[in-house]
Amino acid sequence: MNRKNIKIDKSKTINFNKYLDDKYGKKGTTSREEFIERAFNYYYGEILKERRKELKLTQAEVAAKIGKPRPYVSQIENGRDMRLSSLIAIAQALDLKLELTPI
Repeated sequence: MNRKNIKIDKSKTINFNKYLDDKYGKKGTTSREEFIERAFNYYYGEILKERRKELKLTQAEVAAKIGKPRPYVSQIENGRDMRLSSLIAIAQALDLKLELTPI
C-alpha cells in the first residue's frame, strides 16, 4: 500500500495526553497517579502471568515456591496488591530478571 494515498481525518484523531488529562486529571494529580499505578500493576501482572504459562506452571505451584496462598498469586496477576517485594519474589520464582535503571 502506498502511504501517500492514505488520508487522515484529523478531526477524528485523539490527543492521548489530552484524553488522559480529561479522564484522569493532569500529570501530578492524585487521580492521574492512581491511574498510572493501576496501569503498571496490570502490565506487570500480565508479564508474570504470561511467563508462568510459558513455564507451564499453575498459580498454586508459583504460590508454593514463594510461600504464599494461590489466591495471592491470582491477585498479583490481576494487578491488585502489587508490592515490590511480591513482584521480586514471583519474578525470581519464574526465572525473570528485574533491573532498576535511572530514568
